[in-house]
Amino acid sequence: MRRKADASHAAQAAERWFAARGWTVFDFQRQVWHAAAAGRSGLLHAGTGSGKTYAVWFGALLHAEPALGTLPAPAAAAQGLRVLWITPMRALAADTLRALQAPLADLLPHWQAGMRTGDTGAGERARQMRSLPQALVTTPESLSLLLSQADARQRFARLDAVIVDEWHELMGNKRGVQVQLALARLRRWRPQLAVWGLSATLGNLPQAMQALLGEAVARDGVLVRGEQRKRIVIDTLLPPQPARFAWAGHLGMQMLPAVAAEIEASASTLVFTNTRSQAELWYQNLLQARPDWAGVIALHHGSLDREVRDWVEQGLREGRLKAVVCTSSLDLGVDFTPVERVLQIGSPRGVARLLQRAGRSGHSPGRVSRATLVPTNSLELVEAAAVQQSMAAGQVEQRPVPDAPLDVLVQHLVTVALGGGFRPEELLDEVRGAWSYRRLREDQWQWALDFVVRGGQSLTAYPEYHRVRADADGVYRVGLPAIARRHRMNIGTIVSDASLHVQYLRGGRIGVIEEGFIARLRPGDRFLFGGRMLEFVRVHEMTAWVRRATSGSGAVPRWQGGRLPLSSTLAHAVLDQLEEAAQGRYAPPEMQAVRPLLELQQAWSALPTAQRLVVESLKSREGHHLFFYPFAGRLVHVGLASLLAWRLAREQPATFSIAVNDYGIELLSASDAGLAQLEFGAPHALFSEERLLEDILASLNATELSQRRFREIARIAGLVSQGYPEQPKSARQLQASSALFFEVFRKHDAGNLLLTQAQTEVLEQELELQRLRATLAELRRRQLTLARLARPTPFALPLMVERFREKLSTEKLADRVARMLAELERAADKSMKGKP
Repeated sequence: MRRKADASHAAQAAERWFAARGWTVFDFQRQVWHAAAAGRSGLLHAGTGSGKTYAVWFGALLHAEPALGTLPAPAAAAQGLRVLWITPMRALAADTLRALQAPLADLLPHWQAGMRTGDTGAGERARQMRSLPQALVTTPESLSLLLSQADARQRFARLDAVIVDEWHELMGNKRGVQVQLALARLRRWRPQLAVWGLSATLGNLPQAMQALLGEAVARDGVLVRGEQRKRIVIDTLLPPQPARFAWAGHLGMQMLPAVAAEIEASASTLVFTNTRSQAELWYQNLLQARPDWAGVIALHHGSLDREVRDWVEQGLREGRLKAVVCTSSLDLGVDFTPVERVLQIGSPRGVARLLQRAGRSGHSPGRVSRATLVPTNSLELVEAAAVQQSMAAGQVEQRPVPDAPLDVLVQHLVTVALGGGFRPEELLDEVRGAWSYRRLREDQWQWALDFVVRGGQSLTAYPEYHRVRADADGVYRVGLPAIARRHRMNIGTIVSDASLHVQYLRGGRIGVIEEGFIARLRPGDRFLFGGRMLEFVRVHEMTAWVRRATSGSGAVPRWQGGRLPLSSTLAHAVLDQLEEAAQGRYAPPEMQAVRPLLELQQAWSALPTAQRLVVESLKSREGHHLFFYPFAGRLVHVGLASLLAWRLAREQPATFSIAVNDYGIELLSASDAGLAQLEFGAPHALFSEERLLEDILASLNATELSQRRFREIARIAGLVSQGYPEQPKSARQLQASSALFFEVFRKHDAGNLLLTQAQTEVLEQELELQRLRATLAELRRRQLTLARLARPTPFALPLMVERFREKLSTEKLADRVARMLAELERAADKSMKGKP
């Protein structure tokens, strides 16, 4: 009874704290408070800026301290970690910490809140090693480091609640799996632990909650949906004269004056781009167009130095900046109340991404969020109409959860062996409590255990891979200090290409850049980075030394993974819009603007829809072209193009050149063998799911793809080390080391499950095999329309440009496209003459 009365008093204290600030407590916040105070776990799904942080934070406080708002507790009772807050990004940790500290001074003055990330200084780390604060904000990697300490169980002995922020960003990757395993460990030590996740813009909420809580806990879990009070307005900045022929990015800077006018009309704006390269170009061009904005517009992306990003974020908070050109580095978490507008350059490629970015404006409960889409080619107008349709229908992408990645498990085994040790049968039960490993087979477990104990079948002769051994009591621990040091230095699942620091010869650091880009530069070459034109001088000790370039233009770095694929949800919405256009209905303003292009496509060929697969045939001086329009996204099209080329060539020998984009596929060959099969063969056999896996592996250089993927797996599993902080290994060194292991395993340990994982990840992540299978089923159901062309259609031209881009410099590409456009426009004028 006493605890119940304390809980009621604590809830009243929380309500008073809100009221003192003129805030209203929403019903969904109270729902979380009551559930958490009762010790239940769950997932809160609410839009950005809706008040979900304080919903779970006060819930955790009510659970941990029913006497919230009363006299301070005795000093002895206050010691120890009580609430753990996990954030996906170090950049969010400081802002989160400030938000969590705000109520403590009034309600729990004897509590301390701290932060532990890769940016935490050595002095603070040392203090935390002696005693952790009552509330700790940390990242998945830093949590794993804490779990690797020999006294880890004692450190978490008083833990009452764990909050995982931005769970939708974590659940679909290996960092989320790392969190799952960490939570399973904490639940074993603290069975009554309350775990809450925060999520926004997510389609598969029940699965998200199961992945967070584990199958057993999720049965009693609470799924809370935040109130939809926040109004989101999405509109499009229409180009004055949308072209009838589009190619990727060709509108681009033609929209610069309109974008500058939108920025001018608002007090503060975030200009989102999809890639860091695009952010660099837009920032530079905005400054050239408006030199008077120097100092009030800024650039923000993940490769810039931490100090630069901190300055930009603080400038947003204080309202000193009029605009920031940014990437996904500002998608999450940081509270920018002054920001009025969001501009999205190019298609967001997904509904969830646009919702997340729209929420950065009006970032507080009750305020309207507005995002304006800025198309960079005419076809993106169709995507703009489609994304608004999807949002109105509440259709948001789902995020799949990885299934039992063994590289993460291998790393976790060594972490647990360091953190007090384990007994295999107990740890297996614990690991299966993590959602991704709920169906972990006994043979997989035994393989992983054998791999960390003796290096598996092929590394038994190398003591450095005998990382874990059983002591006299049957407890598995790490025996050698050198292995312990190396493991702690490489904990984590974030794997990227090796990067170099970019630094002035006389001055500070600007940021980091991928080694592969710098390797192509010669001294004196110019490149655009950090919004500045730089001249490359030399590379020394993993640093690219530069000076300011006085004038001229230069290359723009292209980072790996730059191009975002079209999501399945948005792809289907695009086909719905094309179906409407095929029926002569152009209701949205975006579709009215792109109508000339679509009508020309229909006149020369046909419009693809969910019921019709359009295949176009064209003979040119280059050879015979086949264009397919599945509208399944770039990643699916890579696998599908190779599959179609393989199957066509199997029936009649031919060599194909391939180009893909988010809408379609081009196959170019010297003969018309492919066309003949489509006309006289059984075209739907091309889209059969029979022998799909075998044909995909045969059609691609599967060994090369798997070897590249294996580099990441080898790093996570601890086979190769990234080196030390001041002496990181280069991409070439990492690739060479991992390639050596790959070949050893392939020749002498063919059953090595890390090899199997590499192949599976290539198929599932790089080629989206499940989505490819679903696409094939859809294509078989569609009616095939084969169109013989006299010239490229508006849908075909972008695919041809994709292929040209691989062979031609930027200048030569622009010249060739300009010639083609002139010819096509003349033909279009003639064929559409007299039509309304």
